[in-house]
Amino acid sequence: MITEPFALWFLAGLALVLLEFAAPGVILVFIGLGAWAAALTTWLGWTTTMASQMTVFAVASLVFLIGLRNLCKGWFMGMSKSGDARETDDEFRDKEVRVTTAITPDCIGKVEFKGANWSACSTATLNPGDLAVIVGRDGLRLTVRPR
Repeated sequence: MITEPFALWFLAGLALVLLEFAAPGVILVFIGLGAWAAALTTWLGWTTTMASQMTVFAVASLVFLIGLRNLCKGWFMGMSKSGDARETDDEFRDKEVRVTTAITPDCIGKVEFKGANWSACSTATLNPGDLAVIVGRDGLRLTVRPR
């Protein structure tokens, strides 16, 4: 069992960085980097108390989040052939998707698009396996209609 504080901080950082791929939003990766900063300072013997480790974690996470998020967002959000994918809906609109989790007018579900799961909403009820068409996008949430 791992009990060394630097190893625990490292594993926490790794888990947060990997969670970024499951819940994209370009935030968790920077909190994970903050945990790695705490792991490094603990390993070097600079932070020996839990309070100092938590301080390094909080400050480093904020610095990474505020300082690097906008620079790195394109890497995580992707770039289209015609430019920044966040600025154009052309590669989304009128594309077909498969519903993976039920969508109702009052409940957000999931669809599969280009091999990735996306949150989706619709004014119609759609069941898993149904085909739908993208009519819009708001950040990482697609708006779909029945095919």
